[in-house]
Amino acid sequence: MKLTKNRNYKLIAGAMILLSIASCKTPGLVEKNANSNVPEQYTTVRDTANSGKICWKKYFNDANLQALIDTALKNNQELNITMQEIEISKNEIKARKGEYLPFVGVKAGAAVDKKARYTNLGAMEATTEIKPGEEMPEPLNDFNLGLYANWEVDIWKKLRNAKKSAVSRYLSSVEGKNFMVTNLVAEIANSYYELLALDNQLDIVNQNITIQSNALEIVKLQKDAARVTELAVKKFEAEVFKTKSLQFDIQQKIVETENRINFLTGRFPEHVKRTSSTFNENLPNVIHTGLPSDLLANRPDIKQAEFELAATKLDVKVARARFYPSLGISAGIGYQAFNPEYIFKPKSLLYSLASDLVAPLVNRNAIKASYNTANAKQIQAVYNYEQTILKAYIEVSNQVSKISNLEKSYALRRQQVEAMNNSVTISNDLFRSARADYMEVLLTQRDALESKFDLVETKMQQLNAMVTIYKALGGGWK
Repeated sequence: MKLTKNRNYKLIAGAMILLSIASCKTPGLVEKNANSNVPEQYTTVRDTANSGKICWKKYFNDANLQALIDTALKNNQELNITMQEIEISKNEIKARKGEYLPFVGVKAGAAVDKKARYTNLGAMEATTEIKPGEEMPEPLNDFNLGLYANWEVDIWKKLRNAKKSAVSRYLSSVEGKNFMVTNLVAEIANSYYELLALDNQLDIVNQNITIQSNALEIVKLQKDAARVTELAVKKFEAEVFKTKSLQFDIQQKIVETENRINFLTGRFPEHVKRTSSTFNENLPNVIHTGLPSDLLANRPDIKQAEFELAATKLDVKVARARFYPSLGISAGIGYQAFNPEYIFKPKSLLYSLASDLVAPLVNRNAIKASYNTANAKQIQAVYNYEQTILKAYIEVSNQVSKISNLEKSYALRRQQVEAMNNSVTISNDLFRSARADYMEVLLTQRDALESKFDLVETKMQQLNAMVTIYKALGGGWK
């Protein structure tokens, strides 16, 4: 009784959390209005719509990314393994359904039997006549053919609840597959945008190498004119070598990112087709967060936890039914004779019908342990359900806030890049007129390169945030 009360308390607690989440307002959501300071490009809107319900082919408008996702949904090995797990769950339903239906079989057999003469059975066979004047054959053959059936009457719905539990777990496995699809789509999209970011960083490095090489040539000319020393030339050379080394670091990251995408799509290493110029044009302008209740209905992991909770509730009923008596019925009908010529004679017909009622009496510890385990698993499922809902809710709140802050950060970093580009031009002009030291030129170029890298990194974080909120809203599996 203590366990049952505890379990009911947890179920009520879970229901209260659902009601509280459905009724409260998400912190950090950006309302679309005329006074909003967030640029239109990354505005999140609270209304009845939910961007998570948008098909991934419409959400991701890059044709190359769409092709990669489509390939992954067909070839990803982990997803295919999960599909087979769904088939296993489906077969489990058939197995549980078969347990509460009568089992009917056919049986045929043949045997030979020789009794010892000086035994009671042997003595009776020796003095027994099958017909007047016809002794019992020795050895004695035995032929039989018939049907038999066994059926456990499901009085306490133990077997039917076990079948319903299997159905819930099958539905849970389907939602688990959908959640895996959501994660797979998001992982490919994030990797793809990381690849575009690396391409843009590589272009920045190449442009910077050109700028630094030109500056190196100027320094060499000034050294020939005795305006600077050999130290300045070596400093500029070292900076060029350092920037060139970044090329190979980025190229290695590109190879690793491409192969990560190839692994997710289930193919061997090959070039990933992409258009790096679309780095800033890949996602929708507005994200619709919808209502909190939409989140509960759309996220596959929440529905998976819900089905698992339903299955554990049925498991408790199955475990409790094991304390009660079970009623079994067995029957059989067929023919049996010592000679095949007589096997289908009316006198060779036999049949049986029996029933038994069995109840555990002594040493029920195994049943008690099974019942306690089922209770504990149900409470565990309640905690998991609560945790899944809370996690989903917080993910959406975090990503909405992140989108807003990253947009503001990107605007400032873009201004920083513009200022640093102007600084590079000014420092070069001052250096040519001997009004600036060569170290100022080097530091300005280095800061400009870092600011451009930071700008690309911020843009990639923006794209990742847009992908993550789409996953958090339950998108990607449709």
